[in-house]
Amino acid sequence: MKLSLSAQGLRLFVVRRGVHAILVAGCLSGVVLRAQAPGREALEKQVQLLTDAVNRAQDQLQQSQRQLNELRRQLDDVRRQMNGGADDPPEPSDAQQLASQVEALKEEQAMEQSEIATHEQSKVESESKYPVRVSGLILLNGFVNTSQVDMAATPTTAEPGPGSSGATMRQTVLGVEANGPHVFGASTHGDLSTDFFGTTGGEAEGGTTLGLLRLRTAHAALDWASTRLFFSLDRPMINATQPSSLTAVAIPPLAWSGNLWTWNPQIGVRYDRRLSPRERLRMQAALIDVADPPYGAASEAGAAYPASTVELGRWPGVQARLAVVGGPEDRGSQLGAGGYFSEHHTTYGNKFDSWAGTLDYRQPLPERLELSGNFYRGLALGGLGGGAYKDFGVRADLDRPGEFYIRPFDDVGGWAQMKERATERLELNGAYGIDNVPGREISRYSGLAPGNYQTLARTQTFMGNVIYSPSAWFLFSLEYRHLDSSYVGSPPAASHVIGVAAGYKF
Repeated sequence: MKLSLSAQGLRLFVVRRGVHAILVAGCLSGVVLRAQAPGREALEKQVQLLTDAVNRAQDQLQQSQRQLNELRRQLDDVRRQMNGGADDPPEPSDAQQLASQVEALKEEQAMEQSEIATHEQSKVESESKYPVRVSGLILLNGFVNTSQVDMAATPTTAEPGPGSSGATMRQTVLGVEANGPHVFGASTHGDLSTDFFGTTGGEAEGGTTLGLLRLRTAHAALDWASTRLFFSLDRPMINATQPSSLTAVAIPPLAWSGNLWTWNPQIGVRYDRRLSPRERLRMQAALIDVADPPYGAASEAGAAYPASTVELGRWPGVQARLAVVGGPEDRGSQLGAGGYFSEHHTTYGNKFDSWAGTLDYRQPLPERLELSGNFYRGLALGGLGGGAYKDFGVRADLDRPGEFYIRPFDDVGGWAQMKERATERLELNGAYGIDNVPGREISRYSGLAPGNYQTLARTQTFMGNVIYSPSAWFLFSLEYRHLDSSYVGSPPAASHVIGVAAGYKF
């Protein structure tokens, strides 16, 4: 039995009993005064009444004393329970443990007060008066390349030549997120992210690297209970997951080695149908405006025009995906199949079709492991981040001057990653990716990409990294990559890439 009793309570109890005794004594006094009446018999009767009253008063005092003793005993029991069931004072180790718990509570209270103060600060205000949040990652990257690569800070292919080393902060990311009003019964939100990896001519083409602000991704959506309408600038939905890296941010990890990553404008719809309390069937479809490969056909062909080969066809590409999704959006299981199709028109007067079939997955495993990846088979996938930087090749028709043959390149590839979340602060990742265009197709047609990209047939990357987060704001990483690139008509090239990263999130 738990009991809370103080010395003040005991004093109150005794005072009440004393008042009761005084009242009894007053009654007895009245009896004595009435006993002055004459008559022996009446006097004896009054004495007997007095004796009985005294006995009752003594019984009540004894009962009160017993209750007081019982209350004292219960108080002693409560004190012993508070001391851990021992009569002796706590040992020094117990005192130290108690002190550490008190310090932890003080620290937790300070953190809560800090968070409350943060929430009470004035927020970024938008014209619509709805909440806006600014976030970002200040990122420093150091790199060592044992042989020549296409881009020193963010290599994707290896080339013959000497190595390089250096550091950059141009992969720093800034983002803005906003929540808006309810429209047609749907919640609205949007976000965008930028970095400083924009250039005026491209690093691989000798352009200046001033760290110009570059738009990376952007999203705006209307969300109902199971349906989403959206428009965005992001990777294609047929590549639903991404490998993990802190040294490859401006160009995502395994780019051009099986990761269809390129950011293209899209507008589409997503619908989730509940299959069970944990799983749902996800159906997605979108229109996509696929850009030409980064060192594209138009500029190399000498035709200065702003439209891509998809835009020249006057119809956007289409993509769709069907998947079974379970658990949380960012860590749950996924198994999906997708498809993509678009029509391209070239400045040579030819047209060709681009298509892809994909399979993507993410599966949590025991022991804090997770397996994820994506595979694809398609045609002319340079605009999505495949095809060895090319959509098609071209050669002149010797019998008809001024006319050309074009050949869209077949492509097959994909990537796979094994992740281990050793603790909440430490994760380890190992991944492999490959993109392969048949060399016999390239050899018959001259490529349109500059330099070594023209004859590039296959790129594959082995990657392993450790990402450590000592707090919610700081990130550190050590990464190793092995790039292996094969070319038509020249020896293959390889490079070992060692990268370090330190980031601060806000």
